[in-house]
Amino acid sequence: MGLFDKLFQSGKFEIGSPVNGTIVPISDVSDPTFGEEMVGKGVAIQPSDGKFCAPCDGTLIALFPTGHAYCINTTDGAELLIHIGIDTVKLKGEHYKLIAKQGIEVKKGDPIVEVDLEGVKAAGYDIITPMVISNHSKFSKIEKKTGAVSAGDTAIVVSK
Repeated sequence: MGLFDKLFQSGKFEIGSPVNGTIVPISDVSDPTFGEEMVGKGVAIQPSDGKFCAPCDGTLIALFPTGHAYCINTTDGAELLIHIGIDTVKLKGEHYKLIAKQGIEVKKGDPIVEVDLEGVKAAGYDIITPMVISNHSKFSKIEKKTGAVSAGDTAIVVSK
């Protein structure tokens, strides 16, 4: 029996990192909306490159035209928000290139947005990327990982 089978039978599922970088506690995010988990429970990633992807299978239900955020309804029922940087909506899409289109089905690893991280930082914005489950109360446990991560590596384990 493989790891996937064990997770499925145990009522757990994994959400990967949307980008290469370092996973840090969500409390490290300066914006209290995320740092105090007002919009959901999750983690934050300090990205090391600008290639953001789908962290799991699901439907890309929202992809902001500015590229700073996207939402996925996962095949396991989680509503996931990935917000690339803090207050970056103010950049009005500068330094962000949309790859995917809102409404499509995505597979883990599918490219969503490319970001010029150096450009975002030079404009004075923090690139820390919160990834939260907005409907977390639907699940019994949210286990958050920390440390170095490659895109697709487990960032969160959710128990149904």
